[in-house]
Amino acid sequence: MDISSYVLLSQEQALRRRLDIVSNNIANMNTVGFKREQPVFREYVEQTDSAVKPAKQTSFVLDYGAVHDVSNGAFQPTGNPLDVMIDGPGYLAVQAGDGSTAYTRAGFVKVLESGELATAGGQMILGAGGKPIKVPPEETGKLSVTADGSVMGSNGPLGRIAVTVFDNEGVVDPRGDGMFTASGGRELAANETKLVSGGVEGSNVNAIVETTDMIQILRAYQTSQSLSNSMSDMRKNAIDKLGRVG
Repeated sequence: MDISSYVLLSQEQALRRRLDIVSNNIANMNTVGFKREQPVFREYVEQTDSAVKPAKQTSFVLDYGAVHDVSNGAFQPTGNPLDVMIDGPGYLAVQAGDGSTAYTRAGFVKVLESGELATAGGQMILGAGGKPIKVPPEETGKLSVTADGSVMGSNGPLGRIAVTVFDNEGVVDPRGDGMFTASGGRELAANETKLVSGGVEGSNVNAIVETTDMIQILRAYQTSQSLSNSMSDMRKNAIDKLGRVG
């Protein structure tokens, strides 16, 4: 295989990565709190000892990872006064099953039988300072959430839902269950937090954008295949001519 084939192969691997990400975005169009992903590639330049000057540097495509589109999804009313949408950057901090801290944008909130606020999946929501928010039995059904995240009972606040932001979104990795893992976050103060109660945040995936991107990927792959076939024909013709000369 010559160097041009390797270059085309790196291109096709990048296209496959793009297709995987677009497919995942489309599959999560209706997933609450899902953030659209975008692939990131970079150029890798390899120095060669070829006597042909234009071939002294060969550029390859390398998969550098994926980043999240942090723009807000649409507000989806649920009728539950405890459900919340984060209006702006940040994540709700929750206690994962293994005891570690995970993060989510899916704002479905319920009260566990033990009295703690939790997500729809049963992970306890962490309040300010990383502590769970405890709700007395007599307050269940009387709760509301204010814009700064304060959970209000009939006699006043019972705690405040924490919102954590990350200066570098690149450290936020999806776990596959609507949760993210990350480190180095900063908890927002009450005056920096803005929650909208009574609903949740929908996915920020745009079906038209993703479908258009998929068509572009298909056309780019077809072009790559056409170039590969052309180079293969050139090699065959060269071999045939050399054979006739011999």
